[in-house]
Amino acid sequence: MPSPAALRRAWATIPVKSRVPGVDVEALRRWLQDLPPPPGYGVSAKPLRYRTAPHLGAFCWYEDRLIELQVPEPFRPWSERVYYRARRKPGKAIAFHWYFKALRFRTRREVLRFLYCHEFYHWYLREVRGTKAAAETACDRFALAHFRARNQGVDWTAELPGYDLHLTRPLRRSA
Repeated sequence: MPSPAALRRAWATIPVKSRVPGVDVEALRRWLQDLPPPPGYGVSAKPLRYRTAPHLGAFCWYEDRLIELQVPEPFRPWSERVYYRARRKPGKAIAFHWYFKALRFRTRREVLRFLYCHEFYHWYLREVRGTKAAAETACDRFALAHFRARNQGVDWTAELPGYDLHLTRPLRRSA
């Protein structure tokens, strides 16, 4: 099990940038340090301008090797439905019953941690598992489980099969 010091050392090698007002690079790194880092990728936080209401926005840019997190600015607390599961409804027509959890995002830290967990899982599916990374409900389940939790004692190598803090194999080629 990697120690908290090993996680801090692994995060020290990850390029981190922040253009979000009030969130410097060290604060962002500190907020993410108990979560698994994405070896070979950088993490960037930037403001998200919105017209009517704040919402979640983030991307995993495989060709640029970057996880980009967007924080709504101006920031105000808001609620968002996060869909984590679907079940097919009986019948000939393809229809689903969607399960969701209503989350209240109160701080920039919560938003950044949720978005990072979600996008990290996209990275994990593509770079570690070698599968398609478009599993939105799986990414939301991972984010829901870890973004508010204190993950100091989590063994990420056991939680995420095949994951290694110090990725030694080459990353997949971008499309």
